[in-house]
Amino acid sequence: MNSPQAIIHLSSSSLISFLFYGLAITCLTSAAITASYGGNETDYQALLSFKSKITHDPYNVLTSWNHSFHFCDWSGISCGKRHKRVTILWLGSQGLEGSLSPHVGNLSFLRKLGLWNNSFQGTIPHEVGRLSRLRRLNLNINEFSGFIPTNLSGCYNLEELLLGQNELTGSIPKEMGLLSKLTRLVIYDNKLTGGIPPFLGNITSMEVFYAVSNPLGGSIPDTLGHWKRLTAFYSGVFANGSAFSVLGNNRLCGGLVTLELPKCKDMGSKKKRFRFFILVIVIAPTLLIVLCCVYLFCKKKRNSQPVPTRLKLCFGKRSGMSDLRKVTR
Repeated sequence: MNSPQAIIHLSSSSLISFLFYGLAITCLTSAAITASYGGNETDYQALLSFKSKITHDPYNVLTSWNHSFHFCDWSGISCGKRHKRVTILWLGSQGLEGSLSPHVGNLSFLRKLGLWNNSFQGTIPHEVGRLSRLRRLNLNINEFSGFIPTNLSGCYNLEELLLGQNELTGSIPKEMGLLSKLTRLVIYDNKLTGGIPPFLGNITSMEVFYAVSNPLGGSIPDTLGHWKRLTAFYSGVFANGSAFSVLGNNRLCGGLVTLELPKCKDMGSKKKRFRFFILVIVIAPTLLIVLCCVYLFCKKKRNSQPVPTRLKLCFGKRSGMSDLRKVTR
């Protein structure tokens, strides 16, 4: 018959063995996952962070985003054949709701990011500006708000920037003029102000500019005439005509003749007229008051002097009785 001490020793040995094997299995599983990801934990964690920010997935498109599959096989993900790094994140029209994780900026090999026609909210994270290999960014038809990130200029290989139909505010950042490879800029149906900046004319590769339904204001800069590749008009400054539109921007004026926009008001002459009007309003009453004061002063002084003095003032010398008779004859 086994003693209680032997039973306790056997139980302790079994427990230690169980914990040892469990730890070994965990380590092996972790090693297998790491090996299967090619040692690239950064992309894997970035995608998990992206998934964690999704609050509604009506089509269960992200159900494949789990340990059972390599992340390169997840829905909407494509990887490079050589390094197995994420090059495409493409989840348009999936009914997704939530916000865009800033960790998407860690997908350093990303070339295409497409999340159009979903319900993403919040701001566009400035970390997107770290994606130097990005060529296409399509965030059309969402609910993004706030400003267009100024550091999008860090995406210096960007060819298409599609931000239409959101709730973006502020002005077009001047840093966007550094995107020398940009061919399509779509910012329609937002709340952008500040006019169309002249520096956009420096992007000579521009082919499509779509900015309808924004309270942009200001005039159309002549520098847009540098867009020789713009497929916008059949004649005039541009070579062709099909994709330049500023409709719905009822505050825009002037600029290129072919746009047929109203002439901009001459603010300089308007200011001059306003200053003249103010000057007249101030000087006229002041002059009238001065004249009234002079008149009253002279009248009071004249009434306070005796008759001979008044006669002296009238005839220029002192008058005697004889002179007075001559005057009164």
